[in-house]
Amino acid sequence: MKISVIMGIYNCEKTLKESIDSLLNQSYKSFEIILCDDGSKDTTLQIAKDYVKKYPQKIRLIQNETNNGLAYSLNRCIDISKGEYIARMDADDVSYKNRLEKQISYLESHPECALVGSQVFLFNDNGIWGVRKAKSDPLKKDFLFGSQFVHPTIIIKKTILNQIGNYTVSKATLRAEDYDLFMRVYAAGFRGHNLQDVLLNYREDNATFKRRAYNYRLDEAKVRYNGFKKMKLMPLGLLYVLKPLIVGLIPQAVLTLLRHQGLEKNSVDKKTHPTI
Repeated sequence: MKISVIMGIYNCEKTLKESIDSLLNQSYKSFEIILCDDGSKDTTLQIAKDYVKKYPQKIRLIQNETNNGLAYSLNRCIDISKGEYIARMDADDVSYKNRLEKQISYLESHPECALVGSQVFLFNDNGIWGVRKAKSDPLKKDFLFGSQFVHPTIIIKKTILNQIGNYTVSKATLRAEDYDLFMRVYAAGFRGHNLQDVLLNYREDNATFKRRAYNYRLDEAKVRYNGFKKMKLMPLGLLYVLKPLIVGLIPQAVLTLLRHQGLEKNSVDKKTHPTI
């Protein structure tokens, strides 16, 4: 078994099937799928059980007795994984057919690379509406501006995950477990790469800007501080630690306007990509 694809699933009955089907349709075949249900209240768990019954050699399912968050669920998946590499996937996104094939090919031809991500198209129920671009070879200093990888696109060597202690389970990382993870990977001396191919459709609403509660911004500031300190980006990093706190003070109307300007800049020609 070369790859273990890990997914935390929670109340995702409307999108889970499409997500799993996109994995089962991969051109690359040497992988398993591990699902961890995090206390779903809808039919998510039953949908997952149906897939396990249909694909018992391909899909495994574990359950949390209570809702413990994504990082906790992913760590449970990692603990029982059989793959040499760990791939991420979210229950509301769609992987392209050649995703795993392209990523594993890059990793095996670039042994110095710890993890690989990709570009993504942004989509909602109406189809593709934008693109999120990721720098091909991020450096430590790039993390001052935010996470440099789209979490559900990554594949990472399992040995490196284990070496840095897998995902951090804490209140501070509840909404930033990926940002924290990638900074710890870089702090340990490893590097990653983003393929320039679009290999995943990332679900995101383009209609409204959802303001994070200020306590989550405080948590992100803590994650930034700890990460920048580990990567030896201080004292310059202190300026960027304040970013989420400052953004949290900007009026809702201004944030929405800035977001819409960004969406227009990253819009996709619907004639070229009419649907997902």
